[in-house]
Amino acid sequence: MAVSRITPPVSRPVSLNDVKLHLRIETNDDDGYIDNLIDAAVVHLELVSGLKLITQTWRQYLDVRPPSGMIRLGVGPVREIIAARYFDANGVAQTINPLNMLVDAISTPARLLISGGLPVGQSLNGIEIDIVTGYGDSATEVPDSLRRALLLLVAHNYEFRGAVPVGQMPASEPHGFRTLIAPFRKINL
Repeated sequence: MAVSRITPPVSRPVSLNDVKLHLRIETNDDDGYIDNLIDAAVVHLELVSGLKLITQTWRQYLDVRPPSGMIRLGVGPVREIIAARYFDANGVAQTINPLNMLVDAISTPARLLISGGLPVGQSLNGIEIDIVTGYGDSATEVPDSLRRALLLLVAHNYEFRGAVPVGQMPASEPHGFRTLIAPFRKINL
């Protein structure tokens, strides 16, 4: 299973002003650097939690439909399945009828049940599922503990700035970060 982002989020789960207030910074001198720290913190939190915070669209690729028809979705929280298709023997995309799909967005990870057979002709990535994921379009819809975890991580990285380049952050996580995100984490067994 592979996934790729189709549509990025239109906002952030924490703003520059949120972070500056948290850090008690009153100047604009480090705004660009703090912006980069926010982006790095969001990427890290989404990676370790398995969650997408702000609404965005992802495409999941599968080689074949599992015999049970049950597909574990690779991103969450799932808001909606906007399209699903398979490629026939001629390589032509065929839309999967929405009436043949049932989404279980409550389970972790979320699941999609596709009933009926799919005559997939393409042996690699023969099925594509477009998924809208995220808690909402704005920061206020993201759970408070996840936003607090981001503020904690940005503050930690700001305090230890220069230890590693922004692109390699975080070099470490602050105490309490994992505790704040624990109720939301996707755990693989």
